Amino acid sequence: MAIIAVENLHKRYGRTVAVDDVSFAVEEGEIFGILGPNGAGKTTTVESITGLRRPDRGSITVLGLDPQRDRAELRQRVGVQLQQSRLQEKITVSEALALYSSYYQHPADWRELLDGLGLADQRNTRYGKLSGGQQQRLSIALALVGSPTVAVLDELTTGLDPQARRDTWDLIEQVRASGVTIVLVTHFMDEAERLCDRLALIDSGRVAALDTPAGLIARAGREQRVRFTPSTPLDDALLTDLDEVTSVRRGGGQVIVTGTGDLLHALTSVLARNRIVAHDLRIEHASLDDAFVALTGRSHH
Repeated sequence: MAIIAVENLHKRYGRTVAVDDVSFAVEEGEIFGILGPNGAGKTTTVESITGLRRPDRGSITVLGLDPQRDRAELRQRVGVQLQQSRLQEKITVSEALALYSSYYQHPADWRELLDGLGLADQRNTRYGKLSGGQQQRLSIALALVGSPTVAVLDELTTGLDPQARRDTWDLIEQVRASGVTIVLVTHFMDEAERLCDRLALIDSGRVAALDTPAGLIARAGREQRVRFTPSTPLDDALLTDLDEVTSVRRGGGQVIVTGTGDLLHALTSVLARNRIVAHDLRIEHASLDDAFVALTGRSHH
């Protein structure tokens, strides 16, 4: 049985339809991603799952419970970190964890969470003095302090520097390894590709696709791109005449060749025959960005 089952979820605000007939299921032990651009309906969907928002129609069960009818029981079993959740500036890390811990019947040892999430040295630091990465670590700790079965993490790494983002990704993987099922809401394609077992790709309030990251990327087609800087001037016709090449374009002194099949071999062979060296050669395969464009017809930005 799925830990979370969403069927035909619909929510509108006035004339704006935020979520339009969304359905998906989350299996035990996975990191399930809800991926899409800002304004796609992702946050409304997870707020409905966690009982914070009442849908206009559709059905939701979480751990066999109804998020509206069984809200008190669900709060004991689902940890939530929402996009705009901020603490009072003067509360310390240990005060926040002790306070949140008091809300649960069977809380985790928040002192162990401090150590496990790398916050032990900040235990007496006020929230307003923490770095962005430290604030996100505390958000994760607060979502886990109730020993939840499911953790819902909404736009966790927005505004973080690259190192803090990677550190946060490592933490999420550790949380899943401890047995917690995770619903991860994000608009970052690289984050979804790195962390998620499966993804619901949401666009304009609807599920455009539901698959593994690799499955979604495969739908974007099997085209590859090869970039290089030619050692001498190069006539595009030399490349466009190859069966494997579908397009050639230029940018910043580089040649970008798109194609299928054994593109790299065909390309390097014709360059070698013409005594042209390919400097800074890079092979690029389809990404989740490409998949989003292929599945929705537009960029996710």
